[in-house]
Amino acid sequence: MTHVSGDELEELREAFQKVDIDGNGFISSNELDQLFKAANFQLPGYRVREITQSLMARGDLNKDGKISFDEFIIIFSDLKSGDIAKTFRKAINKKEGITAIGGTSQQYCAGTQHSYSEEEKYAFVNWVNKALEKDPDCKHVIPMDPNSDDLFSAVGDGIVLCKMINLSVPDTIDERTINKKKLTPFTIQENLNLALNSSSAIGCHVVNIGAEDLKEGRPHLVLGLLWQVIKIGLFADIELSRNEALVALLREGESLEDLMKLSPEELLLRWANYHLEKAGCNKINNFSSDIKDSKAYYSLLNEVAPKGDEEGIPAIQVDMSGLREKDDLQRAECMLVQADRLGCRQFVTATDVVRGNPKLNLAFIANLFNKYPALQKPENQDIDWSSIEGETREERTFRNWMNSLGVSPRVNHLYSDISDATVIFQLYEKIKVPVDWNKVNKPPYPKLGGNMKKLENCNYAVELGKSHAKFSLVGIAGQDLNEGNRTLTQALLWQLMRKYTLNMLEELGDGQKVTDDTIVTWVNRILQEAGKCSSISGFKDPKISTSLPVLDVIDAIQPGSVRYDLLKTEDLTDEEKLNNAKYAISMARKIGSRVYALPEDLVEVKPKMVMTVFACLMGSGMKRV
Repeated sequence: MTHVSGDELEELREAFQKVDIDGNGFISSNELDQLFKAANFQLPGYRVREITQSLMARGDLNKDGKISFDEFIIIFSDLKSGDIAKTFRKAINKKEGITAIGGTSQQYCAGTQHSYSEEEKYAFVNWVNKALEKDPDCKHVIPMDPNSDDLFSAVGDGIVLCKMINLSVPDTIDERTINKKKLTPFTIQENLNLALNSSSAIGCHVVNIGAEDLKEGRPHLVLGLLWQVIKIGLFADIELSRNEALVALLREGESLEDLMKLSPEELLLRWANYHLEKAGCNKINNFSSDIKDSKAYYSLLNEVAPKGDEEGIPAIQVDMSGLREKDDLQRAECMLVQADRLGCRQFVTATDVVRGNPKLNLAFIANLFNKYPALQKPENQDIDWSSIEGETREERTFRNWMNSLGVSPRVNHLYSDISDATVIFQLYEKIKVPVDWNKVNKPPYPKLGGNMKKLENCNYAVELGKSHAKFSLVGIAGQDLNEGNRTLTQALLWQLMRKYTLNMLEELGDGQKVTDDTIVTWVNRILQEAGKCSSISGFKDPKISTSLPVLDVIDAIQPGSVRYDLLKTEDLTDEEKLNNAKYAISMARKIGSRVYALPEDLVEVKPKMVMTVFACLMGSGMKRV
C-alpha cells in the first residue's frame, strides 16, 4: 500500500489541479502537452511527445486514455528520480510561480530540493500581519513585507509562532514562558522548543521539523507548519458542538450523527451550497475548479452580507455589477473588492481565485464563514440538542496526539474517523507492532457491504492488540471500535499512547523495560539529587494538583529555569492551581518535552495524563545526561 500523508495528498491534489486544466477530474495527453507549453519549456515537439507518452503509459492503469487522481498518486510516488520526473515537476512548478530551493536540513537528505508557493507566502504574511499588528511583543518583526522573504527570518526567534498558536487555540502557551527580551541563541532555542511542542499538542504534524529548521527559516517547513496552525484556528468553530446553527445544514433523511461526522472542509462546502441554493444558483463540488469564474463567490457574498435586520449590525450592500465583466481575472478582482467591504478579502488574490488554488480558497471561505455564517438555529425541528456534546479533554488529547504523528486521514471526530481502524493500524506501526496490510480492507468502501469491510478491519485491530501488542483488551471486540463505543475505544487508544510514550523511554535507556514504578523512582531520585523538598508517591498523589512536583522536576532537569516568584506555593485556590499548571505544562514543552496533557489534568490529578507528563520529562532528563 502506498502511504501518502494528509499534507502530501493536499500537495498532490494541487499539482493535479494545475495539470487538469478543464477541471473534469482527469488528465489527458492534450493537457500534459498544454502544461509544458504553459510552462514555456523549450523542448522539441518529439521530446514533449515522449514524456507525455511515458507518463500516460505509466499512469493510465485502466487504459481509458486519461489519468484519474488515484492513478496520478501512484505515478507521482513512483516519480522519485529520472529525467522525466524532473521535467514533469519543473513544468508544474514553473507554471504556477512556485519557488524551488535546495534543502540541507538534517531531518531531510542534504541536497534535496523542496518547493514552496509564493502565493501561500503572500497570503500567510498578510494574515499574520493583521493578526499580530497590535501585539507589542512582535513589533520587532511586524509588519512583514509579503513580497520579500521577511517571514522566514521573522519566525526565527519563535515569538511569532508562539503568538499564532495562542490565536488558533487560546491559552495553549502560558505567555510567562515565552522569552521576549535580550534573546540569546539558548533562549531562542527554548522559544522554538515551546512553539514546536505546543504545535504538536494542538494536533500539528511536526515529526520532520526541528528547531534548527525554523531558526534557519527553511521556507517549505515554515509555510507547512504555519498553514497547519492557521487552519486549526480557522476550523475551530466549524463544528456542531461549538456552533449549533450548523444544524440548519441538515438534509432530509439525515440524522444529527450524520452531520457530526462531516469534516470541517465538508461542512464548509455544504454551507456554501446551502446559501447558493437559497440564491437559486448552481451548486459547487470544490473550492478549486468550480469557483474559478467567481460567480459562486459573488452569490455567496450577496447571501451572507448583513441585511440590516439585526440590531447594531448595519446592512452591507454587495455590488453585483462586476459579474458582467468578461475577463475572469477582472471579475475576480471586482468580487474581492466586495469581499473587502465585508472585511473578508484575506488569503486570496484574483489570480489565486482564477487558478483555483484549493488551499487558499479553502482559507478564504473558512474566514468568510467565521465572520458571516448567516445561519439560524432551527427552532421548530424535533432535535435532541443534548446529543450535541463537545469532545472531552481526554478525547481531544488522543485526537491531537494521533494527528501530530501524521496519521492519514486526519482525525476530526474521534470515533467516526477511526471506525474503519486504518488510523489504528498506523498507530500500531508507530509503536513497532507489525501490520499485515494485505489483511486490511482499504477505502473507498463499497456502498453495499462497506461496513462489513470496516468491521473486519476492527476485528483485526483488536486481534493485533491482544496477540502482538500484549494489550489488556478484555471485553473489547471489533464491533466496539466500529460502533464508536467511547469507553472501550478510549481503553485501546490509551494503551497505544502509553506504549508510544514508554517506547520512547526504552529507546533512550538502551532497551531497558520501563514501568510506572520506574518513572516514579526516577522522579523522586532527581528531586532528591537537586535538593528539592517535593516527592510523589505515585501518579494519584494529591500534591500533584499544585503542579509543584512537576515544576521542581523541570527545575532539576534545567536548573534555574523555573521562576518560583511567579508561583503560589501554599494554600492554593483552584484558580491558583490552574495558574501553576498552565505554567508547568508550557515550561515542560519549553525544555523540550512533547507533552500532550492539559493543565486541568494536573489540577484534577488525572493519573493517566499525569503519567505521560512525568514520562516525557524523564525523556528530556535522560537526553541531557
